[in-house]
Amino acid sequence: MRDRYSLVVGLIFVIVIGIAAIHTLGGKDEGTLGLDKLAQRWPLPEFAVPDAAGSLEGDANVAQDDCESAQTPCPDSAVRPPACRIRTPGALRVCDFFHRPLVLSFWFSRGGNECTEQQDVVDQVYARYRGRVSFLSVDVRDDRGTVRGLIHSHGWTMPVGYDRDGAVAGLYRIGLCPTFAYAYPGGTLQDASIGELTAPQLEGHIDRLLRATRRAEEG
Repeated sequence: MRDRYSLVVGLIFVIVIGIAAIHTLGGKDEGTLGLDKLAQRWPLPEFAVPDAAGSLEGDANVAQDDCESAQTPCPDSAVRPPACRIRTPGALRVCDFFHRPLVLSFWFSRGGNECTEQQDVVDQVYARYRGRVSFLSVDVRDDRGTVRGLIHSHGWTMPVGYDRDGAVAGLYRIGLCPTFAYAYPGGTLQDASIGELTAPQLEGHIDRLLRATRRAEEG
């Protein structure tokens, strides 16, 4: 039943973010994160989003460092600074999480409680690995007040970003909820998964990420 739920809600989600995804999926790296194989050590695209619990308003900044060579969207002009160079109070920059292995969790609350409840598991695991692994939860296109309320009522302590217009979801090729990305220090993809995970299952992904990180550092 849960698989059927995830598929139905995921299809709805694909339609909702479809405009953003069209611009992202047009090249040779076309695919859905967690379903399709991406290039080994795929560099995570840069983004900055408002802290969902904070007061900063606005859409995500998905401008990349190198607009001449980047395969991800860049602004038409140089007016908007790249996402990881902004110094805006209340913004969460993904690059600030690259100093450790990183778990990204993409989710939304529309359509049912399963995806929201999954963030309870993420927050629980975050507490166990805090200081060894970075975590960033990204809500996609929910009502901002709803997201703030969820953070407060569930008592989440992990960082939660707010992707108001779905630009980050399109950039990362998110097709289903929840979607997880597991990245090496420095921000390259180690693995990805789609669907609900128990705490032991999520910990298993993280332990594999930590082992892969150690092997990469030793090699």
